[in-house]
Amino acid sequence: MKNIVLTGIGGQGTVLAAKVLAQAAQSKGWHVRTAETIGMAQRGGSVVSHVRMGDEGERVASPLVSRGQADVLISFEPGEGARMCGVLKPEGALVTASRVVQPVTASLSKAAYEANSVLRALVAREGGTVIVDERPILEEVGNAKCLNMILLASAVATGALDLSLDELKGAVRACVKLRFAEMNMRAIDVAYRNMH
Repeated sequence: MKNIVLTGIGGQGTVLAAKVLAQAAQSKGWHVRTAETIGMAQRGGSVVSHVRMGDEGERVASPLVSRGQADVLISFEPGEGARMCGVLKPEGALVTASRVVQPVTASLSKAAYEANSVLRALVAREGGTVIVDERPILEEVGNAKCLNMILLASAVATGALDLSLDELKGAVRACVKLRFAEMNMRAIDVAYRNMH
């Protein structure tokens, strides 16, 4: 069983990323279940997607990943990654974007949200952590809406997902509208290249 959790802020593309992962797994003949928990996503709230894959032929009974059971956590925002770290197995892999999105609650707090301290804490955790500097990739691709594909390609490049680049691209073709497919494929290629 491969358990993956994706977390981010509303509008970052976590739900589409989960759909692409599920499609890639189904194309391999794996049984898949997914679920989302979305809290005020349209107003910058947290979004968490669960993807469970029967990568050894097993059937997936429940769509939710239990605390301490995720093999991979893909975080679209470092603070959301820190908040969800408890879902990971101790040896689980974390792939996170580097850019902070200030939460709504930051305006109510006297303390500043420090990206560097959050990123240091994520790197210090027991399992492997990959911090993806998405800014140069987004600039090269020319569209800020590709963060989800950048993070998926980076996770594929680490080997943590047991999916190939071709399987990821095939799932994107199946899930993304044709007019956006080329842009997303380019983001995948650039991100994958940057990881190697």
